[in-house]
This record gives sequence, C-alpha cells and structure tokens, in this order.
Amino acid sequence: MPARLDAPLKVTGSAKYGVDHNFPDMVYGYVVVSTIAHGEIESMDVTAVKSAPGVLGVYTPFDPLVMNAAMSPSFGETWVPLRSKKVVYVGQPIGFVVAETFEQARDAAMLVEVGYRQLPALTSLPDGLATAEAAVPAHVDTPPEIAVLADGVESIEDALAASPVVVDATYSTAPQHHTPMEPHSAVAVWESGRLTVYSGNQGANLQAVELATALELDPAAVRAVNPFVGGAFGGKARTSAPAFLAAAASRALGRPVKASLTREQVFTATAGRAATVQRITLGAERDGTLVALRHDSWSSTDIERSFIEPTSHGTSREWYATPNLAISQKVVPLHLPPPTFMRAPGEAPGSFALESAMDELAEALGMDPIELRQRNNSLAPPGKDLQWSSKHLDECFRIGAERFGWAERSPRGRADGDWLVGMGTAVAMFPALRFPASVGITLNADDTADVQTSGADPGTGLLTVLSLVGAESLDIAPERITPRLGDSALPPGGMSGGSTATASAGTAIMAGAAKVIDELLALASAPGAPFAGEEVTYADGRVHGGVPGDGRTMTFGEVLRAVGRPSLTAVGSSAPGEEMTKHSFSSFGAQFVEVRVHRLTREARVSRMLGVFDGGRVINDQAARSQLKGGMIWGVSAALHEGFEVESSGRFANADLAGYLIPVNADIPDIDVHFVEYPDTLHNDIGARGLGEIGTVGMAAAVANAIFNATGIRVRHIPIRIEDLLA
Repeated sequence: MPARLDAPLKVTGSAKYGVDHNFPDMVYGYVVVSTIAHGEIESMDVTAVKSAPGVLGVYTPFDPLVMNAAMSPSFGETWVPLRSKKVVYVGQPIGFVVAETFEQARDAAMLVEVGYRQLPALTSLPDGLATAEAAVPAHVDTPPEIAVLADGVESIEDALAASPVVVDATYSTAPQHHTPMEPHSAVAVWESGRLTVYSGNQGANLQAVELATALELDPAAVRAVNPFVGGAFGGKARTSAPAFLAAAASRALGRPVKASLTREQVFTATAGRAATVQRITLGAERDGTLVALRHDSWSSTDIERSFIEPTSHGTSREWYATPNLAISQKVVPLHLPPPTFMRAPGEAPGSFALESAMDELAEALGMDPIELRQRNNSLAPPGKDLQWSSKHLDECFRIGAERFGWAERSPRGRADGDWLVGMGTAVAMFPALRFPASVGITLNADDTADVQTSGADPGTGLLTVLSLVGAESLDIAPERITPRLGDSALPPGGMSGGSTATASAGTAIMAGAAKVIDELLALASAPGAPFAGEEVTYADGRVHGGVPGDGRTMTFGEVLRAVGRPSLTAVGSSAPGEEMTKHSFSSFGAQFVEVRVHRLTREARVSRMLGVFDGGRVINDQAARSQLKGGMIWGVSAALHEGFEVESSGRFANADLAGYLIPVNADIPDIDVHFVEYPDTLHNDIGARGLGEIGTVGMAAAVANAIFNATGIRVRHIPIRIEDLLA
C-alpha cells in the first residue's frame, strides 16, 4: 500500500474533483460581482444579456433564484447570494448568468449594467482604529477584557509597574487569503426531486444541511459529494456561492449546472484571514520570570460581523506561566469580504506578536531566547486548574537546539561574505480538539472491509488514515481496507478542520470496529452458525472457537459466507467527553529558522528550518511530515511574502497569483521535521493530537527573530519587506 492512497490518482490526473464532473445536457453559470465597497444596487439592466448567444437564465436581486437563509449546526447562518440589494464589499456576488457554454456565460456576464447608490466605505484597519468608535468588543456576550491577577494585585497596570523589566510593543499582521489551487466551484444535478452537488468542501454532511435549508428541502433529498478537495484549511468550511447558485439554477432550468469562480473572484467572493494589530506588554523579574502579561488585540471583520478572528490574544492566555494576565479583543468592522477560519486561526497572528515580544524581552534581559521560554513554561493555562494532559515542549527545544546548532548562535549574528546570518526561534502551540464524528465499518464476505465517513480530505491524508486505523482496529492488513469519504450519504464525519480529523475519525473507527466485531462474534456463535453455543474470540481477522483443544478458526469472511451474509456493518461515533473536565489539551512545538540578509540589497532569505513537534501519536509519518512542512512554508509566506494590498475604494490591488506573493521552490530550503512522540490517550483512545495547523504557528515570529539576530533591526509587522531592512 502506498504511503498516500490518493497519491497515484492525483499524480496521474485520475482524481476527480468537483468541477471535473460532467453530465449530459449540462450548462454553465458565471458569477457577476460588485464593483463598489458599500451601497445599494438601484438597477441591473440585463436586456443585452438575455439576448446574448446561448443565454438560458439571468438571475439578480431583482429577479432572484428562490433561496432562503442557509443554516447549519456548526456555523449558524451562512450567507446566500442574491437575497439582498445591499452591497458591503467589492467583489460580492450580485448576479448569475447561465448559458450553454462557459464562454457564452462569461461573455454575457460582461454585459450586465449595474446602477449603484454608493455610500461611504471604511476599508482600512488603521483608519478604523484612528476612529475610536469604530473598534467594538469582539463578542457582545463576553467581557471586553479577561484578567487573572495574583492575590493582592489590584490591576494589570500595578503588576506591570512593579516589574523590574518591561517590554511594550505593538505588532501588526496583514490580511491574507487561502488561494486554494482548486477554485470554489460546483456541479449541481437534480433527479426525481433530489439534488446532488459535487463541490470541494470541508464537510459533505455540513454542506448538504446548508443546501437543504437554503432550498427548503428535506436533508435526505440532498447529497453532497467531495471525494477530493484541492485545498481548503478553512476556506471551504462553508458552502460557496457557486454551490448555492448552481443548485438553485439547476432546479429552475431543469438541467445540470456547472459554476466556478475565476481566480480573481476567489479572492473576494470567498473569505480569508483578518488583519490584526496587537499590543503586548511583558513584565519580568531580572532572572526572566514573568510577572505580568498584557495582550490587547484588534482585528478586522466584515461590516456584518459574520466572523470574528478567533482570539489572537489567546496565545497569551495559554502559552506561558504568569501570575498576572490581562487579555482583550476588539474588532473593526470594514467594508471588505468577510474573514473566516484560515490555517491556525488566531494562533498564527497571535504567535507572531507574542513570540516577537518574548524575543524582545530576552534581548532586554541579555538572556538566551530558549532559556527565557523554558523558564516560563506553563503546566496549565494561567487561571485554570486543568493541567496539560501531556507536554514535552522542553524536550522539543532540547532536541531542536542540538539538531539546529543553536549553541553556535551569536547574540549579534554572523557574517558570511555579503550575507548577514541570524538564527531565530519560537514556540508553536495549537489546541488539541475533537469534533463529533461517525464512521461506518463494514466486514465483507470476501474478507475485505470498508471504512467510510462523510468527512473530507483536503490534502491532509485522511483517506490513508482511515485505512491504517481501520486495519489496526480490525487486526487485518491495510491492503484489505477500502476507505471512502467525502459523501454526505455516508455516516456524518463532521468538518475536516481545527486539526481534528485524525483524532475524531480515528476514535470513531475504533468504536465502530469494536461494535462490528462484537456483532460478528454474536453471529458466529448463534444457533446454526459455525461456532454455535461456543465462547468465541477475535484476532488476526479471524474468529477463534472456544472449545479446548478444538483449535477451529475461520476468517470473518468465511463466517459471513457460512451464515449467508454478504456483509456486516456497524457505525462508531465519537465526540469530546468528560476528558475535557480533567485536562487541558494542546499540541506543542519548537520552531527554528536561519535567515540570510544581503548586506547591500537587504534581500532576506530563509536558509534553514527545523520544527520539533509534540503531537501525540503519529499515525502516518509521511503525511504528518508533509502537513508540518506545508505549515512551515505557510509561515515563511506570512513572514516574507503574503498580504493583501487594499485600495481605499475597497478593491484588492493584488487579487491574483501575480501580485499576491507566495513562496516558490527557490524560496524554500530543505525543511527538517522531528517528532517527540508520546501518545496522548487522555485526549482520545488513538493517542493522536492535531498536526495540520501547528506547523504554521510560530514560524513568522521565528523568521522575524532571526532577521533581528542577523541585522539588529526589529520589524514588528508582517510581511517583512526589503524596505523594512534598509535602516
């Protein structure tokens, strides 16, 4: 069995993504988007569109498709296009043209004439922060500030004032976008009143529920299929505009409809990461022991506040031991596309601020940055009694420092010809979570087994995990397992997100395997069965008789054939439980980076990277390394390349892959990943914690810290540009 079951299909082009599905009599839809950031649509002249070649339907807020609000148990309400004339960002879907061919739909869409009543727009986080009333509490039902204070301390200000050493700085992170290789798209087909939608998504059963509520259908009448997903990490957690529009238009026209966003539309008609501004104040004793920590965070959101970046200040709430802690978060609603979950939401921008500040504190103390972090290692989140279930961060730093050659680091970097060379480090943490998940286990009469769930594999390797954990749980070879996912007709696997898939689905597999084995043994020992009346056991994929000296044994397939059964199925389910009341859970890591900055051009290049991670049990070494390397590359991208440029009009100046910079092969050196492997069975029975997102966390700070070590220039925003290093 290959290390990645989907690898042969993907490298040969045989893997079928949502938009690859074709059907007889299929037609094509093209999304029309707004050109202003704030206002109301007063008119949409589609006369020329309707008479254009091949056009079958034109839909606008004045002549909409029939759709209601979409709801799901995971996200609440999801925005559905064409239900309002209100415009709140440039690139908002406001129309849909369907024609016989894609080219006809695209060309006809260019003929739509839109009249707007334009209103003032706020499109800049700094501008919003300059307007005091623009920043509002992130959550109306929680206090704007959370504080944990030592006995006798009146306020965080008093604790900071009493600290012998204080570091106070403000950091900012740019808005970002997922830019998945597979644009958001869908193919919708109706048959006998039932809808099937093929669309890349992070949870087929969740998409089916959202489509059902939007179209007023029984959920059983909707099937969502997404066996392959070309990139997600939060960007495809919710149903996309093309999926809603294609489904409704297909019903209206009685023909299959295919719709896909263009590359430029992906940047606006879908969601990305919010911009942040974060002020951190650290107070410490002269030996480096933290006395107080204050972390105030401001992040952008859309004008409707449909999504709030998960607390970037949450890093400070959990990462370090301190007797005095105060954190707060406010948001600035802007006329920009709504943000959403993006790989390591909250932790990625939050770690840049916190880990940069810790590096600044180490500099102020004249202390090694690793020693400072180890001195303040937390046994539990400050203010909580629940200790970490398993934490080996010190070991990550010890091993990492040895492998990376940290002892050779100079506090002022070194020169190598025309290059200034520096090393930086940072902590990486990401909460270890589980979502409710169900997995079906089927034993077949040919001695194979099916492991199936509706959950998605957006390139993370879940398909292979189903096979490996299924084989282990059923005590058979992985080659005898057929894994299936990405179909809402299968048991609900929840969302592939939050680095939860392995822990969630894996635990459900174990539960389902135990159930199906119990049913197999009951079947084998029932009256008229091969082991009637006997005590039987199961091992090595076989049922073993209990009569002393008998030694009779049969494979599970032989048992099923003997009783005339083609298969036997059980569904296992798992969800967070009472363990959440006993421990705190997280994955941990230590990031190391070497950066070279040219002394004349000030070009910064990452020359070495190492990540050492404590993520519990590793199920598939190759897939785990791939995830962590990808996350580390993403962190380099955030540090040196990636960021939206927003014009005052609300238009993105770089909404394409020419202007939106991401690393290429030449930007990334060899990456070293090492595991500190301690299965965490307090978190779940399989012992695995999340690894998909933690690779990103800490990387941007490690790069910035390495640049400071090389040049003596502290840059407190990302991405870091050449002009930032010209001092």
